[in-house]
Amino acid sequence: MKYILLIGLFINFSFYKAQQTYPLNTFPDDVPSGSYMKDLANELAFFTGTWVASFNGKNITLIITKQEHKMFKAPKSTDYHYQDILNVRYIVKNSDGVLLQDNNNVQNEYDKNAIISMYINNNIVNFYYTGTHCGIGWGTINLQKTNNTQISWSYEPNVTVLTTKNCPGNPDLTIYIPETKDLIFTKQ
Repeated sequence: MKYILLIGLFINFSFYKAQQTYPLNTFPDDVPSGSYMKDLANELAFFTGTWVASFNGKNITLIITKQEHKMFKAPKSTDYHYQDILNVRYIVKNSDGVLLQDNNNVQNEYDKNAIISMYINNNIVNFYYTGTHCGIGWGTINLQKTNNTQISWSYEPNVTVLTTKNCPGNPDLTIYIPETKDLIFTKQ
């Protein structure tokens, strides 16, 4: 029994040591399955924290956290990779302080309202946004470092209209996050 346990530990350790590590700005299709795209230059650290902005009578708060070694698996495939990512939680309130939307209950990257980073290059982080109910507003968001205390937000949704027959019930189909380019958020 002792030998079986040692062999198992050796195999597990050998696999872990064999995992190839690549810089975070490597495109996922360019790495072998099981690889790790690591934030080697600590580029994501700047973006973590709480950021605020106002847009069209709404107050938006972003809470950005870093998650290391997150596993991503391609749908209908055995290929997977690990990657350091940023998760964005947000709170949107109107000018009277009434809560319009809050995605703090999002558990994973497939939940509605999830925003997770996919790629970073030249101080620009590209995020995937799953959209609200029935996928309304899904698309990409880019955050760019503009100076030591500010980032620029750019978001243009891919889908803004959906017929109610494709979205059962009476869901709120409003996109509350700012649909704009170059909105400045300030770090708190």
